Amino acid sequence: MERKPVKPTGKLGVLVVGMNGAVATTFIAGVMAVRKGYGVPVGSLTQMATIRIGKREENNFPKIKDFLPLYDLSNIVFGGWDIRDESAYEGAKIAEVLLDKDLDPIKDELTALRPMKAVFDQNYVKRLEGTYVKKAATKAELVEQVREDIRSFKAKNGLTDLVTIWCGSTEVFIKPAEVHETIASFEKGLAENHEDISPSMIYAWASLLENTPYINGAPNLTVDMKCVHQLAEEKRLPIAGKDFKTGQTMVKTIIAPMLKMRMLGLEGWFSTNILGNRDGEVLDDPMSFKTKEESKLSVIESILQPKLYPELYKDYYHKVRINYYPPRKDNKEGWDNIDIFGWLNYPMQIKIDFLCRDSILAAPIALDLVLLMNLAHRIGFSGTQEWLSFYFKSPMHSENVVPEHDLFIQHIKLKNTMREIMDEEPVNHIDEKIKMFK
Repeated sequence: MERKPVKPTGKLGVLVVGMNGAVATTFIAGVMAVRKGYGVPVGSLTQMATIRIGKREENNFPKIKDFLPLYDLSNIVFGGWDIRDESAYEGAKIAEVLLDKDLDPIKDELTALRPMKAVFDQNYVKRLEGTYVKKAATKAELVEQVREDIRSFKAKNGLTDLVTIWCGSTEVFIKPAEVHETIASFEKGLAENHEDISPSMIYAWASLLENTPYINGAPNLTVDMKCVHQLAEEKRLPIAGKDFKTGQTMVKTIIAPMLKMRMLGLEGWFSTNILGNRDGEVLDDPMSFKTKEESKLSVIESILQPKLYPELYKDYYHKVRINYYPPRKDNKEGWDNIDIFGWLNYPMQIKIDFLCRDSILAAPIALDLVLLMNLAHRIGFSGTQEWLSFYFKSPMHSENVVPEHDLFIQHIKLKNTMREIMDEEPVNHIDEKIKMFK
């Protein structure tokens, strides 16, 4: 890098798809509360974590928000789209994640925030009905409508930078097809209303055409397509995804590396979830669940590498279940039963019951990704941002490269990239005494 990036001086626009959903309203309301001094951004690395600079004996541990030239929270402007014509305050009340004591101090600001009409097609999210949606003869026209929304939002708010983030529901499972191969084939598909082009792809395409980085917070096939990679590289824009890593999968990326590090074997891993928010209702549809299942199942195999360790992991059984249970609302429960074996194949078990709050865990991820993706854009990073894999269940990766799911390795990669951005030496954890004997 020729020079260190500098602190931005303008305003950062954050366009949220699914603006009135549980994750989005928790994210937006949380940022509003924090910047007014009503809350603490727990869970956000960019706001709370430190980073070691130099050697250990130098004892230099600045906060990431002081080390990296990120936008201040006071300079973030929110906007977005939703399938319901309600204010962000109404959306937050319906989501029932945050209590009145947290919403009341920012009620006026949330009430003033209203969504733009959404791109929606029930064929891609069976369990939802859209009442506030765009109309057009073709998907190509829908792209143009979203592009106009982005341009208007930027002009109206005098924004310097923009980022789009998908906080919407999980779409039905779609496999990569010929229509996703090239820019030309995708644009032809838009004009012809190809069934393998979903609403999330329309948002991503429009964002990139408007010079706006795109973050995919769901397991949808949205930006991990050849045509989107081509467009992102052509436009010199960063893209990232997919599926925010929150509850059960976050635990898996901690436990699975432990088993592998200790060379402990795995017989089976059974995971079940109960949740009652809109996400749970959507995932009650088998095709939307199929999309989520693909994301969740890939984690363990990538970490354990059964082809390299057949004695330990060749034939393990892995099952994932998600159950819609309305009384639980946003307070998801993830239960894991893990059958392992150790020395001389003696069996053991691990049982985990994680009573988590899905949107509370997702909100700080959304904040970090927005700030770091904007930084990536300002310094000229383009294409898939593998250094942000720490935040995703099914991290996008370069072609012919094995994805990294180990949370600890992801964390090292994340912080070392931050150091590289600021022209500081990466931390390699090699003992200095060993270097002396070489």
